[in-house]
Amino acid sequence: MFRNVTAIHLHLAGVFQRKKAGTSLARCLHQTFAMAKRLPARRLDGIDHNPWVEFGKMASEYDVVNLGQGFPDFPPPDFAVQAFQLALSGDFMLNQYTRAFGYPPLTKILASFFGKLLEQEIDPLKNVLVTVGAYGALFTAFQALVDEGDEVIIIEPFFDCYEPMTLMAGGHPVFVTLKPSPTGDGELDSAGNWRLDPTELASKFTSRTKALILNTPNNPLGKVFSKAELELVASLCQQHDVICISDEVYQWLVYDGHQHVSIASLPGMWERTLTIGSAGKSFSATGWKVGWALGPDRLMKHLRTVQQNTVYHCPTQGQAAVAQSLQHEQLHFGQPSSYFVQLPRAMWRSRDHMVRSLQSVGLRPVVPQGSYFLIADISDFKSKMPDLPGDVDEPYDKRFVKWMIRNKGLAGIPVSVFYSWPHQKHFDHYVRFCFVKDESTLQALDEKLQKWKDELRP
Repeated sequence: MFRNVTAIHLHLAGVFQRKKAGTSLARCLHQTFAMAKRLPARRLDGIDHNPWVEFGKMASEYDVVNLGQGFPDFPPPDFAVQAFQLALSGDFMLNQYTRAFGYPPLTKILASFFGKLLEQEIDPLKNVLVTVGAYGALFTAFQALVDEGDEVIIIEPFFDCYEPMTLMAGGHPVFVTLKPSPTGDGELDSAGNWRLDPTELASKFTSRTKALILNTPNNPLGKVFSKAELELVASLCQQHDVICISDEVYQWLVYDGHQHVSIASLPGMWERTLTIGSAGKSFSATGWKVGWALGPDRLMKHLRTVQQNTVYHCPTQGQAAVAQSLQHEQLHFGQPSSYFVQLPRAMWRSRDHMVRSLQSVGLRPVVPQGSYFLIADISDFKSKMPDLPGDVDEPYDKRFVKWMIRNKGLAGIPVSVFYSWPHQKHFDHYVRFCFVKDESTLQALDEKLQKWKDELRP
């Protein structure tokens, strides 16, 4: 409470000054020691800083093309918008509570749709939980299944909420790093070149390992884990009796002929896997905040306990709109009329556009196999201008992004924020960009880059 005797003396001096001013001694002492109580819960220690708040605020202060935060700046498909409009104007009971664990038509279509994909008989009442976005599903999973002292294996680079969610639950994060393979001169790197080391991964499993979190396609890298890599993870999870929390929000956004495989579909994995999905990412409607978790009842019943004692219930109308949208996709699945076919084709073109554009100024993109994002290597800039303004201990990519916002009118996210603290210094030469953007945004990017390119000419 007090650092030393001097601090106590200063506090007591303040008490007696207030006593002289006419306040009772008991009241002064009560006010002083009440103010000295620790206010924040210890579970918040070390997780108060958030890169999205920091870089989002900075991007709003400058005239920038914002390619930092991951959201589309184009509308959802017409059928999804119409479904939401119908939910607002149709059945008035959709303004009221629905079933706490999911609007029944939504849990039913989720069970039917994903049951076919996972080759599993999914019970809409026991095996499906609708959550406040995939973020809510992740938080609920960590709170339900990770206990004090449990170890959670996190593959890095990782979506940045995994570490604080582990810590808030009392768990201990254990990191295993994807290793990039060397590329030839002039050859673009690919997210597929970043691989798990089987020996290193196996070494991370101990008797205290409770869960492993998998993210495929990966944010920020855009790696789509191969079936062989998933089989390695599955084998180790089964060998050590470990739960797999599989974040698959970008499952429809895969490119270059790659295929997304859900680890829950592999032999022996349904019973130990939570599969997390997102309507926001599926239907380009991130503000709807409708997500879900799928899994065996032995896991799901604990998630239901957390949900009923936290948010209890998700907005009914958004769930109704997603139910209708999934019914549309089920009817059109695999056909050219399916949004899950159309969206990745369009974003594939946007990805290739951004790859070419970034190369024009000396940034070296790592071509993603999936997701909303690509990362670009800024090593050439790091060698040419190593002394950018910033704190001494601040990773180079953070200083570069701030410089780029101020001087080039472009906003991205430093990739070091997707790494554990000891590894940030080894991966501080990459910046993440979101390419799931409208054509006008990509044109604005080109204009900024052309100006930058002109400034680079001798």
